Amino acid sequence: MRSKTLSTGYKMPMLGLGTVNFGEGKTYPALRAALKAGYRHIDCAMMYDNEAEIGQAIADAMKEDGIKRSDLFITSKLWNSFHKPEDVRGALEKTLADLQMEYLDLYLMHWPVALKKGVKKPTSSADYYSLEDVPLMSTWRELEECFDEGLVNTIGVSNFSTHKLEDLIMEARVAPAVNQVELHPFLQQNELRSYCLHNNIAITAYSPLGRGIPADLTEQQKQEVVLAHPVIEEIAEKHDATTSQVVLKWAIQNGIIVVPKSGNPERLAQNLAALACDLDEHDMSRIAHLDKNHRFIPGDEYFLSGSPYTWENLWDEPRPE
Repeated sequence: MRSKTLSTGYKMPMLGLGTVNFGEGKTYPALRAALKAGYRHIDCAMMYDNEAEIGQAIADAMKEDGIKRSDLFITSKLWNSFHKPEDVRGALEKTLADLQMEYLDLYLMHWPVALKKGVKKPTSSADYYSLEDVPLMSTWRELEECFDEGLVNTIGVSNFSTHKLEDLIMEARVAPAVNQVELHPFLQQNELRSYCLHNNIAITAYSPLGRGIPADLTEQQKQEVVLAHPVIEEIAEKHDATTSQVVLKWAIQNGIIVVPKSGNPERLAQNLAALACDLDEHDMSRIAHLDKNHRFIPGDEYFLSGSPYTWENLWDEPRPE
């Protein structure tokens, strides 16, 4: 498995398994299938409500299939309602207990958004803390402590703009090694990628395939779906590959780590096989021209009336019209 060496010296596999929204009873079999197929990088989060199932699947695979903990790269994320410094350690300990692990390979701050304790999804302005109330730096200091204690090998962030990374790095004792963001051919994040490359911050792409393919698309509608876009389809046909393989390999050839989600054994194998698909310069150039700065996950739940968060201060850019 191809990997990227992080600023901490640890190697992170370039292709992992996303674990959000498998559905009730589907997480455990999906994890067992993925581990059997060869996946060793698992991307988790407390917010996904399935870390206990993931932990059991990994424990059983280690017992029955001879997989070692040292073979695995396990990521999890601190949810927004645990940003107060006194809450960070408890959230991490809950994740470790659910995953049946003594340490994480990578722990990320899930969003640069602070919610009141117990809030999973905000429903009113009373559910938020502003970043003046709970500064990102105060949360980061606690992550640094967890890093110092060996509870996590590497710390990072998710959904951070270039501006927020700049502010964090200016004060951080331990710089973030990873920034996980939405990234795909329709949202290529070129400025952010350049900044991260210059500052030795690896980028992980969530939703690297965009959204799924609805049935019966018109030719015009295909222009709005990453996996059905005519350019992606043409490149896939040229390489005798699936459109998913093309999109994943485009990211990997750009040095981006990807964590697509699937519980389907055939799809799991196909996604792994993307590593063997080599795109040429012309392919890469054609895909580069598909960028339209389009977010499928814009964070709208944080922009409720009265919220201290807006599109502009979350993403540090104007909202597209």
